[in-house]
Amino acid sequence: MASAVHSPLDRLPAAQRALLRPAGAGPPVPPMLATLSERRAFDERWLFERKLDGVRVLAASDADGTHLRSRTGRSIDSTYPEVVAALAAQEWPGLAVDGEVVALRGGRTDFELLQQRMGLTDPRAVRASPVAITYYLFDLLALDGWDTTRLPLRARKSLLRAAVAFHGPLRFTAHRNNGDLDEACAKGWEGLIAKRADAPYQPRRSRDWLKLKCSLGQEFVIGGFTRPAGSRAEFGALLLGYYDNGAGTGTGTGGTLRYAGKAGTGFTERTLRALGARLAELRRPTSPFTPAPADRTATWVEPRLVAQIAFTEWTRDGLLRHPRYLGLRDDKPPHGVTRERPGT
Repeated sequence: MASAVHSPLDRLPAAQRALLRPAGAGPPVPPMLATLSERRAFDERWLFERKLDGVRVLAASDADGTHLRSRTGRSIDSTYPEVVAALAAQEWPGLAVDGEVVALRGGRTDFELLQQRMGLTDPRAVRASPVAITYYLFDLLALDGWDTTRLPLRARKSLLRAAVAFHGPLRFTAHRNNGDLDEACAKGWEGLIAKRADAPYQPRRSRDWLKLKCSLGQEFVIGGFTRPAGSRAEFGALLLGYYDNGAGTGTGTGGTLRYAGKAGTGFTERTLRALGARLAELRRPTSPFTPAPADRTATWVEPRLVAQIAFTEWTRDGLLRHPRYLGLRDDKPPHGVTRERPGT
């Protein structure tokens, strides 16, 4: 089956070897995505991983080299060259993996810190950046020319641990057989990802993976900004929204942008200047929201930028309470941004 006599695939029982198929080129896009859930009771069929606050990265090595892709399929090789090098040095050929790139501060993932690396593509700027990143691998999609996505998750994770030499920026995402969300939150984690241990890998959003969050937060589309007050420069708050029908994957123009509120905190002076310059280039005369929020100080912009926002809750009127800006996301298309609702 495998070109190597002692390939990790040789350890699979016959029933699982029968699930293998020849691998295609590169990792699947889109990747498997988790569904937000309020579920708290689970049986032995589930395992639990730490929810990481970073950016999704799929990686594949083949005859053409090692390449990284964002969840939308965009090449990000030049942004994380240390990951490319670490994966290219692996022993086993035909490797395809799924994971999350994060920046750590005090042992916790820090999305705001990661912002300083996400947009870099120039090799000199990447080398000069003080931000070290870590790539947490949590799934194996292919190995030695064979597609492993039909295998149960527990088997894929066992193969991942055996096949990859975890050094440099590479880390294995450990899991537990029981999930205590309160304990995870007390550690300062974002939450947990509950996964069906016997489920295959499906390149879509699935209820076999569930997001259990410690606090609320998701991405929103920026549709405008308010006039700055006092000594603040550029803008006062961002006007945020989401698409109400889950339209498309970023390539279409359909969908209705619903207003969700405004975020006026979480900005540094540097962020205000940089984001203000980008917003100035996107100005438009009319509101992109339906219906338009009543704000006399609003300046409207084309809904092309996606921001990561933390907040405490949704109000009865469908607005965010105490939203706080964390950073821009370039790995999620605006028309793919919808209001996250518990799926189970």
